[in-house]
Amino acid sequence: MFRPWASPESPRMFENDLLDAVSRTHWAFVPLAVIPANAWVFWQGVQRGQSLAAILGFALAGVFVWTLTEYWLHRTLFHWVPDAPWGKRMHFLIHGVHHDWPHDKYRLVLPPGASIPLYLFFLFVWTFAFGDAGWAFHGGFATGYMIYDLMHYYLHHGRPKNRWLRKLQGHHASHHFNKKYAEKRFGVSSPLWDYVFGTR
Repeated sequence: MFRPWASPESPRMFENDLLDAVSRTHWAFVPLAVIPANAWVFWQGVQRGQSLAAILGFALAGVFVWTLTEYWLHRTLFHWVPDAPWGKRMHFLIHGVHHDWPHDKYRLVLPPGASIPLYLFFLFVWTFAFGDAGWAFHGGFATGYMIYDLMHYYLHHGRPKNRWLRKLQGHHASHHFNKKYAEKRFGVSSPLWDYVFGTR
């Protein structure tokens, strides 16, 4: 059976043809899904009486919290291999596939089957925690996620001319390809938390 985008650089991940097909996602899905969803989320903040200054402030706080979330997810969950019969398989499905095939263009962003439920889950968490302010906070958090996903794709497949982006690309490449940094350099969209927590 035909599997979308199957190639030596994007090998089979699941025995089931449908699961294997939906394990691949084009990078453009992220902005196409997040931008309109976030427009609606920010509009909900306006509808609930939040000022533009408050919306901007909570959105920036959400972006900031995303950067820490990105770092800790990568450092903990993504690199955790439980000592159980299913541990290696779980790790492979969550993150190991990316380390095994770092140039796979279609497995760099989270598939819709996982990203949409997580978007809604975090919307519930932030609105439950912060009330009306949670809408703008979530918009910032999801914007941070979108920047991370697009930046991650670009760091693997782009050719940056900007000095800062080249440095960031080297930071991430060393995590993948230099054993010295295999358990360091967890920041993808920013090395900030690697400096803070001593994993630089």
